[in-house]
Amino acid sequence: MTHQGKKIVVTGGATIIGAAVARSFIDGGAQVAIWDIDARGGAAAAARLGPAASFAPVDITRDDDVMAAAGDFAGADGCIDVLVNLACSYLDDGLATSRADWLSALNVNLVSAARAADLLLPFLAARPGGSIINFTSISAKVAQPGRWVYPASKAAMVQLTRSMAMDLAPQGIRVNSVSPGWTWSSVMDTMTGGDRAKTDGIAAPLHLTGRTADPAEVAAVVSFLASPAASCVTGADVAADGGYSAMGPERTDQLMAQLAR
Repeated sequence: MTHQGKKIVVTGGATIIGAAVARSFIDGGAQVAIWDIDARGGAAAAARLGPAASFAPVDITRDDDVMAAAGDFAGADGCIDVLVNLACSYLDDGLATSRADWLSALNVNLVSAARAADLLLPFLAARPGGSIINFTSISAKVAQPGRWVYPASKAAMVQLTRSMAMDLAPQGIRVNSVSPGWTWSSVMDTMTGGDRAKTDGIAAPLHLTGRTADPAEVAAVVSFLASPAASCVTGADVAADGGYSAMGPERTDQLMAQLAR
């Protein structure tokens, strides 16, 4: 997808998926600002991505951080073309999650996305074609044992995307969300010690593709939604989940046929 001359902000850009999203936009000709609280990881990601990438240490729960970084990146023309709300907290202890942890996680996963949209609105509306892409998840649609906070925050993000799309349409800004399935990520890398094959083996029966997604595959969907090719798409939650959400509890087993045996 072409994004020649565009300015793109990716929150959580220091992560594996965030860096893949940034790469997709850079390959299309964009300048990308990586915002992350991980200063070392963010700087390293920007260095790997090359001169079209920049890094700013941003705590997205702090409006002052967001505004300062936005102003610096927008520069003299005052424009930012795309905001990707990817930054996320996985703080979740299910039933036992404390009030403080609930509020902390929701602040990152939901409230900060809404605040970023508000704070960046003047920059996004400064020229035609503004777009916001929110990251949701398959976890928004199904119950998962021991997880309350993360799925609830992602389900709320789906609804927030619709509300954003409605209220920002008069400014010419499209808002959509991407809902990945199991995707090779910083969390999976850490949990498995970098064992992609193990992750694929666990994910295989849950996805029609029989594997975890590559971050570049999800990034391609984000890039499309932010491009002129998706000019009539807004308020949508797009599944980039390898068929996870299409499969029911019977998976691909032909259980009815077993009744006749």
